[in-house]
Amino acid sequence: MVKRNLGHSFSLLNIDYVKLNSKWNYRNVISPYYRIYYIDDGEGSLSDATHSLKLEAGCIYIIPSFTLCNLSCNNFLSQYFIQFFEDSIDGNSLFSSNRNILKTEASETDVRLINRLLEINPGRGLNRSDNPSIYEKDIFYKEYQGLNNQQNISAYLETQGILMQLIAKFLNPQLYKHPSRDPIPLKIAETLNYLLVNLHQDLSIHQLATRANQNIDYFSRQFKLHTGIRPLNFVNEKRVERAQYLMATTRMPYSEICVQTGFDNLSYFSRTFKKLTGMSPSAYKKQIFQVGFEN
Repeated sequence: MVKRNLGHSFSLLNIDYVKLNSKWNYRNVISPYYRIYYIDDGEGSLSDATHSLKLEAGCIYIIPSFTLCNLSCNNFLSQYFIQFFEDSIDGNSLFSSNRNILKTEASETDVRLINRLLEINPGRGLNRSDNPSIYEKDIFYKEYQGLNNQQNISAYLETQGILMQLIAKFLNPQLYKHPSRDPIPLKIAETLNYLLVNLHQDLSIHQLATRANQNIDYFSRQFKLHTGIRPLNFVNEKRVERAQYLMATTRMPYSEICVQTGFDNLSYFSRTFKKLTGMSPSAYKKQIFQVGFEN
């Protein structure tokens, strides 16, 4: 029997129920964590690079991590929101091939799950200023991770289970077309793990192929076959994602972020960042501070 391992886990950041008005109006929002919204009253809108969705009562929405989007409410909107991080064994997000906002109708079970998640995770709202001069975000990320670590095993497992059930709704083939790939060979899987741990190192295709004891061309073809992307493109994507995370959670200067993410210099970092996100690092940093921890 072949054992199937669950390669993804989730770390809760925030959950709360809020009533919003026209002040909830933000553009070019991009975050290193997921958002799920359940709307129970009022109207608003979400949009990403490809389409716009109406926020309406009785529906549930997901915004995958690192998805550029716009959030707005013209008059009144009440929502449950959930924000959480994703970890994966191979570094690929469940939504890596489709970073778009998805929408579906909420079932009675979904509503019960969301209320239960809120019940077992009290004090996870956004009750603080979003002024960057008042707080340092890495402190608050650590605060919420500390709350996760303090949960008893029952609440922790139940939280994981609820997040998985809610995410599973959006992985339904009717909503989401899954990429068809063969099982990842051990050498490619091990390379993915190595890359994620060593993004700050000098990574070349020659070095990676040598580690895998494979010819460079063969290694590159196998890597793309099983990940959908060439090795160095994968490295750059993960370096930029790591940079986005550091920019959102710390006060590191760009020079230090370059060191931590393995970019040779600030110029190359800036060009790569803008190419992959559509925004310069400074523009991204500005929108983080404008949005803060707004939901």
